[in-house]
Amino acid sequence: MRSDSTAFLDDARPARAQSASRTYGDPRGAIAAARDFTASFLRARAEAGAAIGQRTVEDARLVVSELVTNVVRHAAGPCRVELGLARGTLEIAVTDTYEAAPIAHAPDPGRVGQHGLEIVLALCESVDVEPVPSGKRVRARLKVK
Repeated sequence: MRSDSTAFLDDARPARAQSASRTYGDPRGAIAAARDFTASFLRARAEAGAAIGQRTVEDARLVVSELVTNVVRHAAGPCRVELGLARGTLEIAVTDTYEAAPIAHAPDPGRVGQHGLEIVLALCESVDVEPVPSGKRVRARLKVK
């Protein structure tokens, strides 16, 4: 099951900020679908006049891919991807039903896998994890270039 919505952010945020969200109930294909959703959102904003370069689109796709991959691997239920663009920053929020926060491992070039959060931390200005009633929300903020 998947639901789509695109709307302006709530009144607490600037009037020009735009957001979109999508919920993925079935993990099959969720990673690729979330990447495509992110790219489509950013390209639509660029076509509407926002200064968004291809590098931002690719970095955002990678961040979303890594965050949703963690959900597919660890959470039993659906995940929600929320994108918000305001003041030169893309906020990516991924909410899932798994309560444990992701763990960043020490860099180890010999380790196979488990580099996702390292990648997200390297690309983003900030990453926060907050508990929600039925799991957690990971928020990553990516500077738009």
